[in-house]
Amino acid sequence: FKMAIKYYAEEPMYHVAVDCIIFGFEQGRLQTLFQHRTIEPFNGELTPMGGFVQKNETLDEAAHRVLTERTGLEEIFLEQLQAFGDINRDPGGRVISVAYYALLDKANYDNQLLEKFNCKWVDTDDLPTLHFDHMKMMKKAIIRLQDKISYTPIALKLLPPEFTMSQLQKLYEVILNEPQDKRNFRKKVCDMPYFVKTDKVDKSTSKRGAAIYTFDYAKYQKLKDYHL
Repeated sequence: FKMAIKYYAEEPMYHVAVDCIIFGFEQGRLQTLFQHRTIEPFNGELTPMGGFVQKNETLDEAAHRVLTERTGLEEIFLEQLQAFGDINRDPGGRVISVAYYALLDKANYDNQLLEKFNCKWVDTDDLPTLHFDHMKMMKKAIIRLQDKISYTPIALKLLPPEFTMSQLQKLYEVILNEPQDKRNFRKKVCDMPYFVKTDKVDKSTSKRGAAIYTFDYAKYQKLKDYHL
């Protein structure tokens, strides 16, 4: 590190931050976790989860730290999205931010952290005014999610381990922002060997009930052929 300072002493120094777009799914709605800023600029305004990368951290370590602090969860799907480095993106100074997106099952989320960090869940189809380039980050994250759910099972990270076909179909409809034909959707899902029908039934919505499914990740890793 000392040698790097010696060699690059004449080069400009910048702040590096991470911003995490955290998605959750509840009652048929795709949501994003925001917090109220506690520093200027835009103190008090809503912002995605984020923070500055510390000297002893990699980018991924900084993003995982932010996620763990804000959600109370260790095992969360996390993927780097894109670096945002427009010169005037932050009125507080030159800050380069590396954006990530994360997916979690809201049933596992520690709701006490909402008050601790002054956070709130917001529906992605009713976003507030966002400052900096956070709206660009949001749009990029949604596009990435829409693209990846067609060939990977990452959308299931937003559901509990056991789910119904109706829940799964609604999740895809919300993410893709378009209706799915019930018959075709269920046929595609049931033709995939890693969707496993259990002997359990969810009777919360009807007397007859709906079959409950799980996803066999081990079988998926062996086959790796997923297209919805």
